[in-house]
Amino acid sequence: MNSDIPESSSAKRLTAYSFLVAFANDHTIDEGELRLLEKMALEDGVLDEAEKEVLAMLFSRVPESTANPQVWEAITRFREEHGF
Repeated sequence: MNSDIPESSSAKRLTAYSFLVAFANDHTIDEGELRLLEKMALEDGVLDEAEKEVLAMLFSRVPESTANPQVWEAITRFREEHGF
């Protein structure tokens, strides 16, 4: 991850949350965790490049074959809407 992350970016918080909460208990992202990640990322109304990078890395750890179908659909839609 880029060390020049703007102070307004939630990238560091997204990373911390994902490893301390989301992936810690079951190695995947559930619906509530996804909503919280999205909320954190869009807190300032902008999805910056550092946040996109972190979310792309986190989402890549969720295989479609093991993901809840609704969560997979929401991840796909979020990525498409935000261009990453």
